[in-house]
Amino acid sequence: QVKVTESGGGSVQTGSSLTLSCTASGGTFDGVNVGWFRQAPGKERDFLAGLGFGGTKPYYADPVKGRFTISRDNAKITVYLQMNNLMPEDTAVYYCARRIWGRGSNDSPSGFGFWGQGTQVTVSS
Repeated sequence: QVKVTESGGGSVQTGSSLTLSCTASGGTFDGVNVGWFRQAPGKERDFLAGLGFGGTKPYYADPVKGRFTISRDNAKITVYLQMNNLMPEDTAVYYCARRIWGRGSNDSPSGFGFWGQGTQVTVSS
């Protein structure tokens, strides 16, 4: 089965940009809907962005619209999350996951599975 691994996190200053990667192993993201989430300490895991319709149509949570961009490479192995104008409140562990059909919704953690281990993003003021 396809597993995912997140990478690209780090410590940056307010206003910086980062691009996170979600890389598939044991398969590809061809025809697969993928989502990005984040979880800050003591808070629930929140949906950020997803690729629907077999990985071809991006959609976003309102708080990140205009700042974050989700995309996929042509080989359908890596899904990216480009994050611009980062702020301290963006500090969290960022996760990607695959959409599980018939479960939950396409913007809730309950609708996704095969989670990676996450990558830490820390934004300092």
